[in-house]
Amino acid sequence: QMKTKKMRSLLCLALTALMLLLPACSQEEKEEAPEEVLLPISFNGKEIRVGETTVQTLLDEGLDVSWVDENYERITVDPTMQLEPKSYYTGGSIKVTDRMSFSISFATEDEAVTLGEAVIARLELNMAAEDDKDVLKNISFDGTPVTEWTQAKAAERYPDWTGNEVMWLHYGLDYKYDLNFDMATGQMSGFTVTRVYDVDWNG
Repeated sequence: QMKTKKMRSLLCLALTALMLLLPACSQEEKEEAPEEVLLPISFNGKEIRVGETTVQTLLDEGLDVSWVDENYERITVDPTMQLEPKSYYTGGSIKVTDRMSFSISFATEDEAVTLGEAVIARLELNMAAEDDKDVLKNISFDGTPVTEWTQAKAAERYPDWTGNEVMWLHYGLDYKYDLNFDMATGQMSGFTVTRVYDVDWNG
């Protein structure tokens, strides 16, 4: 009987140790989980990395960057303008043609920075107004020209994403991707890339 009790005690100790070990292993796996991969955008050979590329970088590359001011007028951005910390600014754009532009948003983190130092937090392109293939083929998503993207290709390239015949989506902890497709042709009609930021929405 004593032996049985001793075996039960050892078994209980082993089970307790295992229960303590499992959460530790789980935590270790979480800590070692790879960071989400950023899928870049390029325009005329110039790479735009949402969450990394700054407004100043876009200006240095000669891109036409503007935004809507408090009077709802579109003006060229002033890279020296001071921005608040932990803030999100919408209404920006990068001109592609007279008929099409990237819509962009800027974000700041813990410290106040100039507009030039702010990073691109969100980038959206709607291609419905532009049908010039020579223009579109110079824009790429994750290394592939937008003219070559179809819903089927997106589903094959990113099998872990979700969607249907007109969209293919991925909402991660760090990045959100929204690829849109024409229902009739299956061709890409636009996309949105968003970097998730901790901003003060009440500021």
